[in-house]
Amino acid sequence: MMQRRTFLASFAATLAPRLTWADIGAPAFVAAGKRGEAYFLHGLSATGASLFQIALPGRGHAAAAHPTRAEAVAFARRPGTFALVIDCATGETRHRLSPPEGLQFNGHGAYSADGSLLMTSEVVAEGSEGRIGLWDTARYTRLTDWPSHGIGPHEIRRLADGRLAVANGGIQTDPVDRAKLNVPDMRPNLTLLSTDGALLDQVDLPDLHQNSIRHLALQGDSIAFAMQWEGDPAVPVPQLGLWTPGNAPILCPPKEAEAFTMQGYAGSIAATADRILITSPKGGALMIFDADGAPVATHLRADLCGAATASGAFTVTDGGGAVWAADDTGLTPLASDETQWDNHLVALT
Repeated sequence: MMQRRTFLASFAATLAPRLTWADIGAPAFVAAGKRGEAYFLHGLSATGASLFQIALPGRGHAAAAHPTRAEAVAFARRPGTFALVIDCATGETRHRLSPPEGLQFNGHGAYSADGSLLMTSEVVAEGSEGRIGLWDTARYTRLTDWPSHGIGPHEIRRLADGRLAVANGGIQTDPVDRAKLNVPDMRPNLTLLSTDGALLDQVDLPDLHQNSIRHLALQGDSIAFAMQWEGDPAVPVPQLGLWTPGNAPILCPPKEAEAFTMQGYAGSIAATADRILITSPKGGALMIFDADGAPVATHLRADLCGAATASGAFTVTDGGGAVWAADDTGLTPLASDETQWDNHLVALT
């Protein structure tokens, strides 16, 4: 009898109205961070104030925010051992997702426009072949998975029309210690999938096949992508590219005098209507480019990584606990506390 009551209570909870983001203070962003020895998922206002913090069982990487419900999925740092569906109003973990045996989460996810579907970036543990997991968000049941058409997919982004952009990083990793196994012959690509998972378009970087495509931002019909160089560190390469499906990708180098500023590593990317921003925690810098990929500005700050937009403006976070507004002229402090912000800042738009 108790088991039946527990089941009915759980079933009723899934049918109960869910609070919206507006109901809990309308956070602009969610972000993972560390305070002391504990890890949390935070909701941040547009000015960087923490509106809620929810404990995580380990270090978080990115999150996916439901488009309407006050609900987020917190993904573990790769190789993924948890993906938690969190009620951000109560702090309750509603579901703990596990991919099928032999698969691992790979740090990112995206919801469909109506929030009925969650898509997760995943790899086959042995070999790092990419998959995109599909979950019904009524009760977060696994539906199926699609091939990502590459090795090591990382960030995925849903376009306005429902198509899915996938950054296949190209790196085969050891399933336990993340050691990189194929750097000499890695081949990253950008893939575009239809709403039913069919391959629509794909491009790679044959002349820079060691430039791992990791993170994505959308700018109208164009997909901006951030890269991490696995080749000779003495060779300067762009960390930003632009791709309009149906065309060849365009690489966007910085100013010649700043060729090594990013130290070959872009950690996050964000875009407004006329600007693109990439960050480098290794280089302690961010770079801003115009919509065509021409360099506009470079600003220095230790351990900058998280980047997102709200109301057409850039917000960035660093590992020292600061939240900044960023524009062509510089960095403006918004907030600071003892939380060490992790790699990503996720906008709730």
